[in-house]
Amino acid sequence: MDLPPLVRILLWPLSVLYGGYVRLRAWFYAKGWLKQKRLKGKVISVGNLTVGGTGKTPMVLWLAEKFLAEGKRVAILSRGYRGSGGTSDEIELMKHRLGGRVTFGVGKNRFEAGKLIETQQALDIFLLDDGFQHLPLARDIDIVMLDGSRRLKDQWLLPSGRLREPIAACERADILVVTRKTERPDMEASDSQRFSIFYAQTRLLGFRRLGGENKLNYLGEIGQGPFFAFCGIGNPRAFFDDLGRWHVPVAGQKIFRDHHHYSERDLTILMKEAQGAGAIGFVTTEKDACNIRDARGIALPIFISVIDFALTSESEFVAAVDGKLSTSGSVTA
Repeated sequence: MDLPPLVRILLWPLSVLYGGYVRLRAWFYAKGWLKQKRLKGKVISVGNLTVGGTGKTPMVLWLAEKFLAEGKRVAILSRGYRGSGGTSDEIELMKHRLGGRVTFGVGKNRFEAGKLIETQQALDIFLLDDGFQHLPLARDIDIVMLDGSRRLKDQWLLPSGRLREPIAACERADILVVTRKTERPDMEASDSQRFSIFYAQTRLLGFRRLGGENKLNYLGEIGQGPFFAFCGIGNPRAFFDDLGRWHVPVAGQKIFRDHHHYSERDLTILMKEAQGAGAIGFVTTEKDACNIRDARGIALPIFISVIDFALTSESEFVAAVDGKLSTSGSVTA
């Protein structure tokens, strides 16, 4: 959520200090004064510059499907942010989509999680989820996701803004993927620029009913609407915009905090608001569905929008990834 202007100004000195810290840390790793550890398998990091949703999870899923189709052995390394018991909503989402075809390593120390997996089985590819700032682990490719609906130059560093690092940190990336727009991101060109830029949009595959079977239904099969939309994700506006782009009739909407776990009280409130708006059901995201423990007390059906990624230049993107992997080194720590 964007902070009020006055609060941003008051927090600005802390952002200056934070910016100095992240610049210095990245410089130490670039100079080799802080050492990176390397796994035996190839490591592809998928991350971003900002807090909030930019499409990291759909990209990890897309890459996992690509390498699985090629017969590669794949593992996903995740911190499990705001999760517990070795899992999180995003991990559960990926497990549901990928089944038992990939191995998951969860923990703050992604190198140790990957090393443990390698003692148990041979792996070809490690996908490092939300890994751009996780510099202790060496990677063969850095993919950075950018939300094209937000102007980078309007963003401030944490804690007064959304930026995890200065925009110039993109120079460390190999590939930039801009989501939700087809325009070049607003960053200054540099002679040292080494990244390629690609563009992607979220694509609706269908709707799955919460608590029902995994069958996907078209919009016309779940009813004429209207629906009540709710979510607790990093960029809720993008979800609501997508619903409009998919021509889903929405009678009302409600936003919760990112990674929100829905209580019985939350669901009761949603039910009252949906009935007051004349909705015939709910629509939400796959990530939110993982945070709903029990919806048996809800009279209206909850439909989950199932999406994937559509890259505008898919063959060129695949060539860029494969080309980078073929030229990267692999030295075991």
